[in-house]
Amino acid sequence: MGRASETVRKKLEREISAGTLRPGDTIDEKSLAARFDISRTPAREAIMQLAASGLVEIRPRHGAVVVSLGAEEAIAMMETLALLEAEAAGLAAHRMPQDEKDRMAEIYESSRTSAADLDSEAYIKLNAMFHRTIYDGARNEYLQSLIVQTRKRMAFYHSSSLYQKSRLERSWAEHGKVVEAITAGDVEEAREAMRDHILSGGRVYADLVAALKQPEKGAGTA
Repeated sequence: MGRASETVRKKLEREISAGTLRPGDTIDEKSLAARFDISRTPAREAIMQLAASGLVEIRPRHGAVVVSLGAEEAIAMMETLALLEAEAAGLAAHRMPQDEKDRMAEIYESSRTSAADLDSEAYIKLNAMFHRTIYDGARNEYLQSLIVQTRKRMAFYHSSSLYQKSRLERSWAEHGKVVEAITAGDVEEAREAMRDHILSGGRVYADLVAALKQPEKGAGTA
């Protein structure tokens, strides 16, 4: 994959995650080529990479469309993510060295102000750093890649849930239990704390998916 297509792909991933590109929006290579001042070949490559990762769907006569999730699929992905993240937390409790545990705790403490001030944008960034530290501490690159790929599919909806006051406050409190378990080296408690953390936002997440899912083109609305 060339540098130009890689740059475009990363930019589009960030826009999908942030909601600038919403589920149901169309992405076409001609517009991308003009926007980034590149030829259509790297623009096409970027779209194909997004399709391979499941972020967009190639539709005949419609081009690439940002994927929408149904509530049932969202719940299935949330349940899978809970299992993956729980295992990462358990491995981190066993394998993470003390300096990385200290770093994890520092990130958690840094997010205290963001949670108290209901600064969702700052908290979302620190939340990503917090979880990334745990993935790194698990020392399992394949597991980490599965988690990252799943989170990419869920990113827009998941970030949106952290704009809700109650979910933001609960998320921070749940992180505290994860930190405590990993710091203590308690593998089973780390797994349970992380599993509970991921699943506790499941209903909020699924409700957001259902509310934000756009109808197919030409579909009627009640």
